[in-house]
Amino acid sequence: MLILLAVLGAAGSAGVALADTDADRARAALRSGEILPLARILDTVSRQYSGDVIDVKLDRDDGIWQYEVKLLLPTGTVAKLEYDARDARLLKAKGHDLDRARKP
Repeated sequence: MLILLAVLGAAGSAGVALADTDADRARAALRSGEILPLARILDTVSRQYSGDVIDVKLDRDDGIWQYEVKLLLPTGTVAKLEYDARDARLLKAKGHDLDRARKP
């Protein structure tokens, strides 16, 4: 199940309450500290790689939350990074020229 993170940005805003939706589960995970806020993940990405974030999704696979980040590298290629949403640990990194975009 994929959740666009724009929903997390609106976590504090009033709206219609829908029971047990993906967005509700993501908000609850954020409030309970089960996952880190998007800002923390974006900060981690910017410290590790050069490029521009062009897409972020939150995925819960087998009960584990992961942030999936697409990064437009300075070379013009797109890389996909997967981070553990609990601790911002990089789990997977795929993409042409990704090694050249890695910051020291």
